Amino acid sequence: MAALWYALLALMLTVYVVLDGFDFGAGLVHLAAARTEDERRTVFAAIGPVWDGNEVWLVASGGVLFFAFPRAYAAAFGGFYLPLMIVLWLLVLRGLSIEFRAQWDNPLWRAFLDASFAFSSALLAFVLGASLGNVVRGVPLDGDGAFMAPLFGPGGALDAYTALVGLFAAGALTLHGAAYLAWKCEGELHARCRRLIRRAVPTVALGLAIVTLATWRVQPRLFATALHRPWVWPLPLAAAGALAFAWRATTRGRDRATFFATTTLLAALLAATATSLYPIVLRSTIDERFDVTAPAAATGHHGLAWGLIWWLPALALSVVYFAYLFRSFAGKVRASHH
Repeated sequence: MAALWYALLALMLTVYVVLDGFDFGAGLVHLAAARTEDERRTVFAAIGPVWDGNEVWLVASGGVLFFAFPRAYAAAFGGFYLPLMIVLWLLVLRGLSIEFRAQWDNPLWRAFLDASFAFSSALLAFVLGASLGNVVRGVPLDGDGAFMAPLFGPGGALDAYTALVGLFAAGALTLHGAAYLAWKCEGELHARCRRLIRRAVPTVALGLAIVTLATWRVQPRLFATALHRPWVWPLPLAAAGALAFAWRATTRGRDRATFFATTTLLAALLAATATSLYPIVLRSTIDERFDVTAPAAATGHHGLAWGLIWWLPALALSVVYFAYLFRSFAGKVRASHH
């Protein structure tokens, strides 16, 4: 049962990164791709109906972590208290930027909110990647199941490796966001996003190679585990194939196929990481004995079984809602002038 909930948590986090990832990506390319007021309105119109719903998956993932693996939840949220506060403030800033922009006609305020939207989106993408880097690298978890990582420096929330993963995440989400906007928008904005995709694909491919080498150096156990699990092997190949397909699709003008390719890229990379990490939820850099594993950190079997009974209909409702939402706003978007 612990393995099942580990898979469900990984699935929910992957869905969050894919869905809210194109919102972050839209923010990352907002100032570069959208040059006029109408184009910037179009960017907000493209993500406006879905961005707040996409963030529900982050809240739900936190709830599942708390319910299914309370020991891992306590250790992670206690050790990364300051970075988590930064994430919350960035989410607030980003939400305010999106909601207030349409309310204020003053061009100075709109320029400020545009910059806030781009800044918070870029920093959130970077922090999400750095968080994944911390999970892969490990944290100074002691025998009591607690740690207190500094914000910067060796062993901290941000060191050379985690910053590298954060930069790669920002690049990958830039590609994902540009693909989404190219699919949903028209005119010059659409053309600029396509050009951005063609530049981003080789950059992301190079970044993926560098991050893979850095991960092999920082955490070779991850690769040793993956080599003994044949079901992991297709996932890195799927990620590489998705990048190649994204390049081919965008050069042929197939915008929707390009977006689904970037979706596959993110999903394959996260799935490969999760399946290689299992059963570890939180790795200790002090001693392997202090690792927090899924079976050891999980709630009792009875509680997990009852939780699954409630989780399944909740998931079904979420899938139906998101399918209806995206279907309702299908097609190209145009700027609202109201």
